[in-house]
Amino acid sequence: MRSSIHIVDVDRTETWTRYRPGLCDRCMANCCTMPVEVKLADLVRLELVDPFEAEHEESRQIAKRLTKAGLIERYNSKHDIYTLPRRADGDCRFLDAQTRRCTVYDKRPSTCRKHPQVGPRPNHCPYGQRS
Repeated sequence: MRSSIHIVDVDRTETWTRYRPGLCDRCMANCCTMPVEVKLADLVRLELVDPFEAEHEESRQIAKRLTKAGLIERYNSKHDIYTLPRRADGDCRFLDAQTRRCTVYDKRPSTCRKHPQVGPRPNHCPYGQRS
């Protein structure tokens, strides 16, 4: 199910807008509907994994626990990348549905911190203007 607020097709990068400062201030957070791939350090920063556990436990075991708890969707052991789950409407679980703002902004994953400089189409974003 896709939310009615999605204005651009996030899967078609040719519909994306070239990023410029201030663009996020008027956006509907369409980037927050894309899968979020994270590293173990991001999970520690999000407080989903304890630093002691990260240092002493194998990544596969951590992934198994997080998957069972519904805190990650999947784990890629080859690249040591975890994918965060999304809500049924496709939004990131950390996105406030009303304000369209990140609820963990200060702790957000590196993927989010680096967007749109890196990603499927560097320096572009799936901008969707607020009405």
